[in-house]
Amino acid sequence: MTSSFNLIFMGTPDFAVPCLVALHNSRHQVLKVITQPDRPKGRGRKLTPPPIKETAMEFGYPVLQPISLQTPELMTELKSDAPDLFVVVAMGHILKPELLQIPSHGAVNIHASLLPKYRGAAPIHWAIVNGENTSGVSSMLMADGVDTGDILLSESAPIYADDTAGSLHDRLARVGASILIQTLDGLADERIAPRPQDHTQATYAPMLKKQDGHINWQLPARKLDAFIRGMTPWPGAFTFCGDKRLKIFKAHVHEADTNQQPGTILQSFPDELRVATGEGMIVITELQEASGKRMCTPDYLCGCEMLPGTVFE
Repeated sequence: MTSSFNLIFMGTPDFAVPCLVALHNSRHQVLKVITQPDRPKGRGRKLTPPPIKETAMEFGYPVLQPISLQTPELMTELKSDAPDLFVVVAMGHILKPELLQIPSHGAVNIHASLLPKYRGAAPIHWAIVNGENTSGVSSMLMADGVDTGDILLSESAPIYADDTAGSLHDRLARVGASILIQTLDGLADERIAPRPQDHTQATYAPMLKKQDGHINWQLPARKLDAFIRGMTPWPGAFTFCGDKRLKIFKAHVHEADTNQQPGTILQSFPDELRVATGEGMIVITELQEASGKRMCTPDYLCGCEMLPGTVFE
């Protein structure tokens, strides 16, 4: 029985931060932190450290930012650390088998879905887009493959009717931190037995690109509502009005029928923006022009008239 683990933490974005904080406050010891290199960010393209680097430096952990996890130098350094475990949370790199063999007790990954559903890079977004009522977090032992390893623990979490990818992300990040510590304590005390995934039940959540946020107005209103929420805040749901690109942040279903072409702006109250869909209509309540600021619809319409009959594309 092991009372605690000496581990190396690997992670990059905001989702991983609560896990590192929880580890810092746990009985387990973080030897070092590995994260992705600083990247240019924002309109000024200022070189910005990933959130995990900032947190690790606050705690005084050594930080490595390799471009690749496969260099001989990194492999040698990790072997010399003799870690019991790797803990991996949204690292953004695939760990090859030779890397996974370094820690004596393997590698534990925290994934934001109830595996085997939604394996892949964007489980939170796709769960909302697909209209799921429940999501969750799983811990697993990493294996050769994308999110295919044996499950250790899992915890479900509801998806609320007004959830966006952003709000669900923040809740699941907290659940992930709790699951991680329960998993490590359970492994150390030999109270957890890994269980294989049922691969026949696997579904996938592929990585999103900016263009994936383009709204298809042919979809029914309820699916469009879920799509907009699932794409918020990134990559952002967007449409075109002529040559003007509009990002849609918030909308809701309006229970009414229309025979207008999907994407058509409908006659409504002066401060309201109703749009026909493939089935029913939605009301846009918050939007933004490409070079403007995020605004509620009444404020936007004060400065930009959108006539009924105009068609979004």
